[in-house]
Parts: sequence; C-alpha cells; structure tokens
Amino acid sequence: MSAPTDKSLMKRQMKSAARFFAVQALFQMEISGQTVERVVREFESHRFGEVFEDGYEMAEGDATHFRALVGEAVNWQAKIDQLTDRALVAKWPIDRIDPVLRALFRAAGAEIVTMATPPKVVITEFVDVAKAFFPDGKEPKFVNAVLDHMAREAKPEAFSA
Repeated sequence: MSAPTDKSLMKRQMKSAARFFAVQALFQMEISGQTVERVVREFESHRFGEVFEDGYEMAEGDATHFRALVGEAVNWQAKIDQLTDRALVAKWPIDRIDPVLRALFRAAGAEIVTMATPPKVVITEFVDVAKAFFPDGKEPKFVNAVLDHMAREAKPEAFSA
C-alpha cells in the first residue's frame, strides 16, 4: 500500500475539521435555536479557516461533508437519538447528557446511519473530536463505547468477521 499523498492527507484533514465544526454547529443550533441554514452559512463564512488575534488558525473544513453531517443529523435526529438512547445506560437518557456530547452523538450518528464511511473510521474520528473538546476527561472513552454500540446496531455487517 502506498503512502498517502499530500492531497489525500489534506482531504482527510478537511473532513476531520468538518466533523469538529459539525459538532459545534449542532451545539449552537440547540443552544440558540438558530436554523440549519443560518448556522451553516455562519460557519462556512466565518469559522472555516478563522484566524484569531493570538495567531491560532482554524482548519479549513470540507464544506460538503460539513453540510451533509449537519443536515442529516437534523433530518434523522429522532432515529439517531433513539439509537443513542439505547447505547446509553438507562439512567442517562440523551437529554441528560452534556449538550456537546449530544451534538457529537448526533453528528457521528448521522455519518454512521446515512453515509458510506466505515463505522470504525467514524468512531475513531469522533473519539478524536471528543478529545479536542474534553482533553483531560473520561469523555473520549465514553464516546468510544457509545459510538461502538450505535454502529454495531446500525451497521452490524461492518463488524462481522
């Protein structure tokens, strides 16, 4: 197998950034009540590639993947939330968990349920997103367990030997 080209590496990084931005956008929509269209427009025009005063620069996101994640998360929210609820312990229904985690499960659930991305890739990518939001917490392990359960239920064929 050949090493990834700069172009394929950049494409993967842009998809990873799109996942991160999708979690932020879904969180913002839930907290503010803004529409999908408004939040997507804001992220694409102001957040992708944003440069801060301290010189830190946000990644450029894959706009197509970002729009698909946010749109599918909204369109399939009831199904994704039910899938998430079944993966959580009974004492922790989705409406009781941290809103950032709820947004993450919705974005990841959209990719698992509606897209061709291999579930194991989705899990790895969103565990990395969890690490970005919760660098010192136990949340990434929790995210891994919940997404694994969701993926095995939604796409069991991806896990057969």
